[in-house]
Amino acid sequence: MSENLQNNTLFTQVVDLLQQSKQQVVRTINQTMVYTYYEIGRMIVKEEQNGKDRAEYGKQLLKGLSKQLNNEFGKGFSVDNLENMRRFYLSYAISETLSRKLDLINNKSETASPIFKLSWSHYIFLIRIDDANERNFYQIESGKYNWSLRKLKRQYDSALYTRLALSRDKEGILKLSEKGQIIEKPKDIIKDPYILEFLGLPELHQYSESELEEEIINKLEHFLLELGHGFTFVARQKRITFDDKHFRIDLVFYNRILKCFVLIDLKIGELKHQDLGQMQMYVNYYDREMRLEDENNTIGIVLCQNKSDLVVEYTLPENNEQIFASKYKTVLPSKEDLLKLIEQI
Repeated sequence: MSENLQNNTLFTQVVDLLQQSKQQVVRTINQTMVYTYYEIGRMIVKEEQNGKDRAEYGKQLLKGLSKQLNNEFGKGFSVDNLENMRRFYLSYAISETLSRKLDLINNKSETASPIFKLSWSHYIFLIRIDDANERNFYQIESGKYNWSLRKLKRQYDSALYTRLALSRDKEGILKLSEKGQIIEKPKDIIKDPYILEFLGLPELHQYSESELEEEIINKLEHFLLELGHGFTFVARQKRITFDDKHFRIDLVFYNRILKCFVLIDLKIGELKHQDLGQMQMYVNYYDREMRLEDENNTIGIVLCQNKSDLVVEYTLPENNEQIFASKYKTVLPSKEDLLKLIEQI
C-alpha cells in the first residue's frame, strides 16, 4: 500500500472522527441549553408563587429579570423569551423522574440520561400546542425521525396527528401520544385525507391525472414525507401485461417496515367501484408474480378527490386489509375544516 493511499485513509478516518465529535458537541451544547432554560422556567414559576397578585407580580418579575439578564449577558433574555421558558417548564413539568434527573445534573453526582433531545426552536413551537397528547406525538416523531423545525411545522400544519387519530379508537389515540406512530399492519400507514399542498395545485383547478403524477414525481421527497415512515420509491407507470393486454400502475413504492409493495393509483374526481376493482387486480398480480416468499401481501391505495364510504364498504370484502381509498387535498385544510375533523375523534 502506497504512502499516499495510507495517508488518504488516515485523513478520511480522522475527518469522520472530528465530524462525529463536532456533532456530539453541538448536541451536548443544545441539551445543556434546553436544560438551563427549563431550570430558569422552574425558578420563575417558583418565584411567581410568592406574589400575592400572581398575574401582575409575574409581569413585573419578567420585566425586571429581563433587564438584569440582558445587562449581564447581552441579548437573548427578552420578556417573550423568558415567558417561553416559563411555559416550557409548565408544559413539561409532569415527571418526577425528570426532576430527579435534573437534580442529578445540578449536583453532578451522576450522569443522567438525556430527556430533551430537540432544539430550543422545536420546543418553542411545541409548547404552543395546547393538547398534551398531540404535543407528545409531535415531540416523539421529531426525535425519532430527526425532523427539522420546518418539517415539524409542515406536519403540524397538515394535521398529521388528527388524520392518524381519525382512524383509531381511544386506545389507539393514546398510543399515538405515548409512542408516536407505530406501524404494525397495513392500516397503520393509511391517512385520510392525504395533504398534497406542496404540489402547488389549486383545489378547484382542472388538472389531469398525468399532471398530478408528474408534480408528485417532481416533489418526491415531499410526497415520501406525507406518505409516512419506511417508504422507498420503486417505479412510475409500471407496466404489467397478461393476455396481451397492458396495464399501468401510476406509482409503486416499497415499505421497509411492513416489508411489502405499496401500489398507488391517482384518480381525478369521484371514486368509482371500478377503480377499486382495478386496484384489486394490480394487488393480486403483485402478490402472485412480484412478491417474494419472505415479503408480506401487497397494499393498494387509490387516491381520489372525493369518495363515498358506502361505495368503498360494499365494493371491498369485510375482512379487507389490502385495498384502501383515501381522499387527497391539494391545499391545506382551513381552521374550520380541521376543527370539524377534530370533533369527529
